[in-house]
Amino acid sequence: MKFEGTESYVATDDLTIAVNAAVTLERPLLVKGEPGTGKTELARQVARGLGLRMIEWNIKSTTKAQQGLYEYDAVSRLRDSQLGDARVNDVRNYIRKGKLWQAFEADEKVVLLIDEVDKADIEFPNDLLQELDRMEFHVYETGETVTARHRPIVIITSNNEKELPDAFLRRCFFHYIRFPDPETLRRIVDVHHPGLKEALLTTALTRFYEVREQPGLKKKPSTSEVLDWLKLLLAEDMTAEDLKRDGAAAPPKLHGALLKNEQDVHLFERLAFMARRDGR
Repeated sequence: MKFEGTESYVATDDLTIAVNAAVTLERPLLVKGEPGTGKTELARQVARGLGLRMIEWNIKSTTKAQQGLYEYDAVSRLRDSQLGDARVNDVRNYIRKGKLWQAFEADEKVVLLIDEVDKADIEFPNDLLQELDRMEFHVYETGETVTARHRPIVIITSNNEKELPDAFLRRCFFHYIRFPDPETLRRIVDVHHPGLKEALLTTALTRFYEVREQPGLKKKPSTSEVLDWLKLLLAEDMTAEDLKRDGAAAPPKLHGALLKNEQDVHLFERLAFMARRDGR
């Protein structure tokens, strides 16, 4: 079982090495990187490339580790007991299986994505240490122990919004997805927009990297945003000359796909104003 990327996902050599190392070690793969660099999509493509089903657990600020195992609905059981419902005699009727339970009881090996783990409380990763390590957990309401039939491939993503505990990091194989270099980005663009005219692609990527590298930028545009931008350029039938016309200091054409806050838009507007002033 070896991941080598897919036709719709450009995986660099170091990324494929990281995925296969985590699979070999049977450790969770912790993936960090800028938002929009394809961390979540990686899990989907690993599942696709290895021919496995994927179970996705999207983490929110209110998510608790217990929810990944199971939740006991005591309120519904109390209500049903008051109504004389016979279902109350079996506590299993009030246990909702979480994503880890679903992955553990699957009849085949699956990919389990724990997406944006850093959104949750700082104790969230520590609360999952034993379950991810031993691949089992105890259900106190029924007295049973749920053990993984097939150890899932666990991929955990983080946007680095907060530090993760050392004990958690120690149990993971870590990989940081760096922003792609121009050649890799060309390959990514070719997957999503095949046949793009060379002049437009070269000019657009040059303009894009100029925007990313502009000092003072609050939020750098990501891979997903440049793909959206190129889609808009194609829809508007823009040419390389259209992109060059306003110069490097001005906000790029259709900049709403790249610049996501007013501070960055104002930055380019000021640069354009100063360029026009100095040119007089």
